[in-house]
Amino acid sequence: MPAPPAGGTPPAPVGRDRFDGWRPRSLRARQLLAASLALLAFLALAGWALDRAFVDTAQDNLRQRLKSYALYYTDKVEFGRNGTLIPPYNTPDPRFDMPDSGMYAQVVLQGTPPWGSNSTLGPELPVPQLLGALDESFEGPLPIRRADGTESEAYRYGVGYAWPATHQHGEIPYSIYILEDAQALSAQIRVFRGSLWVYLGGAGVILLLLQMLVLRWSLRPLRRVIFELSRVQRGEASGMTESHPRELEPLTDSINAFIESERENLERQRNTLADLAHSLKTPIAVLRTQMDNNADPAALRDELDVQLKRMNNLVSYQLARAASSGHKLFSAPVPIEPHAEEIVRGLEKVYAGKGVICEFEIDPRARFHGETGDLQELMGNLLENAFKWARSRVLLTVKVGATAPQRRPGLFLAVDDDGPGIAEDDVAKVLQRGVRGDERVQGHGIGLSIVQDLIRDYRGELQVSRSEELGGARFEVRLPPGL
Repeated sequence: MPAPPAGGTPPAPVGRDRFDGWRPRSLRARQLLAASLALLAFLALAGWALDRAFVDTAQDNLRQRLKSYALYYTDKVEFGRNGTLIPPYNTPDPRFDMPDSGMYAQVVLQGTPPWGSNSTLGPELPVPQLLGALDESFEGPLPIRRADGTESEAYRYGVGYAWPATHQHGEIPYSIYILEDAQALSAQIRVFRGSLWVYLGGAGVILLLLQMLVLRWSLRPLRRVIFELSRVQRGEASGMTESHPRELEPLTDSINAFIESERENLERQRNTLADLAHSLKTPIAVLRTQMDNNADPAALRDELDVQLKRMNNLVSYQLARAASSGHKLFSAPVPIEPHAEEIVRGLEKVYAGKGVICEFEIDPRARFHGETGDLQELMGNLLENAFKWARSRVLLTVKVGATAPQRRPGLFLAVDDDGPGIAEDDVAKVLQRGVRGDERVQGHGIGLSIVQDLIRDYRGELQVSRSEELGGARFEVRLPPGL
């Protein structure tokens, strides 16, 4: 193992996230954490947007108010014949007459000190500039010094005008400035922000509580699934109920299918052992009888050879039956054509003397959702039976079967031959274990019964009929949609 770098922390284990230990394991905690973070982010963004909207609106209202004061002074300002300023005697607000009241008015002329209202006596205000005719400006907050020496800030609105020319003087440019202390606007903003965050905080708490209730209600089906699983584990229930939300139905159906499959496998194992024990009972009893009767050694040897062969065949048969029974859930889809070609190549060698030709009509989209061995056993027995009875032609047809929402598609498989066919009255007899369609044909009579057992394990259907295309027997296999 490589040593950690000097002076640093050891590297995180390969394949493990650094935050695995931090992430909550509960789905409810995960959803609550994610929703709470999203709610906080939303409230913060909403608060910021409302705050900016209020500040912009308050500043625009302040600008409009200062502009209205400037228009009042514009109407009241006059100039004498000698070009001197005649200041207004009345003011739009009493604060303009009170020294250092926080509301200030200034008139700027070219080449002369600016005129100021009585409120400008005492404080130090920013030096105004002469504006062009009809030019406007809105600035702030600008630093000012109050009469008591304290630092403060003010917003300033200015507009430029030109007094019309007379026979004695030309056009006189001047500008009017209105200033207001920023404390009033700052106080409004502070009050608004305090109220805003109180209300948003209260709304956040209420939404968080509602969110917890909604999460508890929405996760109730999952808690019910856990409760039902615990009942199944304790043996109090045989499976999951069917009254679950649509989103959980694939999960509960899969659990039920898994439980049923395990029970079937257990039952199948018990039956196989019971069948094997029952099958071996008779040969063992025969040998025991021969030994108890002190039979001739040569006859005992012959009987021993016969019974051992019989027991070996029984064990081989039961093992093959156990291996071909059942299937695993959630198996990977198996393509059909490669396995079909492999089986047909072997059968063509076995039945080379008959010269049988096998044709394929296989949909490339078709898949077998199960064990590969089950597919080989299924097609192998059907194709071997067809080769055995066919005169010259065999046809293998594979298509995509029935479909269902949120399930894997089923499978349709058919094998036709041009042999003598099977009479409708003999179909049930041929499918029985150990029964052969013709005693003169070599075989054990269990191939089609194995096929039938496999199809039953996959909850499918097997139909035997007359082939319309080739004239012989037609075996149709329909497997339903899987999980």
